This record gives sequence, structure tokens and C-alpha cells, in this order.
Amino acid sequence: MRLLLLGCSGFVGRELVPHLLQLGHQLTLVSRQANPFPALVGERLELLRLDPALAASWQDDRLLAALAAAEGVVNLVGEPIAERRWTPAHRQLLLDSRVNSTELLVRAMAAQATPPAVLVNGSAVGYYGSSVAARFDEASASGGDFLAEICRKWEAAADRAPSGCRLVKLRLGIVLGPDGGALGKMLPVFRAGFGGPVGSGRQWMSWIHRQDLCRLIATALADPAYSGVYNAVAPEPTTMAQFAAGLGRVLGRPSLLPVPGAILQLLLGDGAQVVLEGQQVLPQRLRQQGFSWRWPELSAALASATKPSPR
Repeated sequence: MRLLLLGCSGFVGRELVPHLLQLGHQLTLVSRQANPFPALVGERLELLRLDPALAASWQDDRLLAALAAAEGVVNLVGEPIAERRWTPAHRQLLLDSRVNSTELLVRAMAAQATPPAVLVNGSAVGYYGSSVAARFDEASASGGDFLAEICRKWEAAADRAPSGCRLVKLRLGIVLGPDGGALGKMLPVFRAGFGGPVGSGRQWMSWIHRQDLCRLIATALADPAYSGVYNAVAPEPTTMAQFAAGLGRVLGRPSLLPVPGAILQLLLGDGAQVVLEGQQVLPQRLRQQGFSWRWPELSAALASATKPSPR
């Protein structure tokens, strides 16, 4: 397939782009970075240095030509959630980076004589809000906090895709890989022997191995049976305490030193809720769809995800 990729030059993209190329797809990658994958650029990977959250980018002839030729689109655009304190300006940036880019994308798709056949659009399990006791599947209602608001508005923007386009919305859990994301930040601390659960340890972590996420995206692009919302998580959610203990076992290091939530709140403000609060999310629709996880169980997933990335 000819694919247009937005928001795929970072942590997920480092595995997704090579995976899609290996499957034989032809890719146009839109990124604010000059050349995120210099070793991969070739006749099947074209790079466009543009910001998809800016209206001016969607007047660029190169981007419009790539969209006109695209059979499928992957949209994972969005500023990282837990990198900085949530000042009012940063909260607006977190929202706008997702919603504005998606609104501009679907508007440009609707203007095409033949829109792309499929749009795989990002979202997150933050859609459900946080809870220690509740269990959530795709039919569960949205939460009432800021992360839930972001996800609702992001999904609502994607819902305006043209009627001829099959829409797949992936509510991502915590993505496990050795070179980024939550696990990437925890690894140096655990390897130094200072690891442990963050906060109470009772909060739920709904996770997915990065390889399985990339396989899911590729499957959703190719299989017309995929449509609507899917929880992009493994079938075994865990608690933060269990996650920390499992990571310590895999690394052969202690995992007994808890990280007080107050320290994270001091560093990240409201952004600390990403790791201090959580939700037990189940991939009900993926099970019904017959999706097969390569890494369904936490200990094996951690053993794989803590190995240095081959790319």
C-alpha cells in the first residue's frame, strides 16, 4: 500500500517505519524533524519536513500529492504527555497538537476525489479516566479528567473522516520498548539498583509491547474487518507494584525502593497523573477480532523490551 504517516518519527515510529517497509509498503513520512531515519530513506520511503498541526503545511503541494496518492493513513501526532509540567499553555499544546492536526488531515482527505481507503488514528486509554477498582473495555464511558478530554476531542476529530474511509481508532496503553516511553525512563534507574514502584504501586498499568503495536497497526491497515475503536493493550494489565517487581526480576536488580508520588508531582505537576493514576483496560474487541499477541504476558514482554533495540 501507499501510506501517509503522521507522528511516526519518534518512539513508536522507530519500530513502525522499518516494519511497514519490511512488509513492502511505500511510505511518505511527515515530520518536523529533518531526517529521523537517514538509513532507511530510499525509493519506498519519502520524507516531508512539515508540521501537520499547521494549516500552511496542508497547502504544500508535496503533502497534497502524497495524500492524493495514499491508500492508507496512520496518524499518531501529539506532543508527549508526561515530559513537562502542565502549565495552561502546555495543556493547550497537548490538546491542539492532536486535535488540530487531525482536523486538518480529515478536511484534506475529504477534499480528495478519492480519499484514502483507511485511516488508523491514535488515541489512548486515558479516554476512560482513572480507577483502582473499575475495568474498562471499548464500550465503557469516557472519564472526566483532562486526559479523557484530549482523547474524546481527538477521536471526535477523526470521526469526521470521509464516509468512504474506513476509520480505526487505537486507544494506546503504555508502549514498552528499550529506547523510549515510560520503560525507557525507568531502565537506567533500575539498572543502577534504585528501582521500585512509583506512587502507591496499586495503580493499574495497561501496556503493549511496541512490536505488537506495530503489528496491530499493520493489520488494521490491511484487514478490512478492522473498524471502529480498539484498546491497543496486551490482555494482561498489571499494577505498578507488579510491573516494578517484574522489571527488577528481568534485570536481576532490586526493585524495592518506591518513588514517592510527591517527587513526581513536584517535577511534572498535573502531568504526574500519567504514572500515579491508571486504569485496568481490556482488549475485548481485539480478542473478538482474533488478534494474536506475540507478547501477551508481562515477564516475557519485559525480557524482550529491555534488550537493546536492533534499530
